[in-house]
Amino acid sequence: MVYYLQEVNRIMANILGAIENTISISLFNRGQAGKIFDEVRRCGAKVVMKNNAAECVLLSPEEYVSLMDEVNDARLLATATERMAGFNRTLVSQEDVDRQFGFTEENLADVEVDIE
Repeated sequence: MVYYLQEVNRIMANILGAIENTISISLFNRGQAGKIFDEVRRCGAKVVMKNNAAECVLLSPEEYVSLMDEVNDARLLATATERMAGFNRTLVSQEDVDRQFGFTEENLADVEVDIE
């Protein structure tokens, strides 16, 4: 019973959120764009409806950048996870690499590395 009530509350919150975050395109046609943009900055994203269908989503520039950062982070995580799945767990020490390629301390002493 508790789960059922929690689920009903979650659904009602989603419906309320959808109603509060939905605006009609006719408000733009009535010259209220400035008011709508202020509300997006204050309260967050809005879904613009046209003929009872979602037409677009309005986001503040900060929200858009944050969302794109999250998308890019998710892509990087997916790539890293995929690469780690095929990773050969055999590790090679720096000394073994130096020996394999013939690097010595004297070779590396005069090397300058610029990292930008």
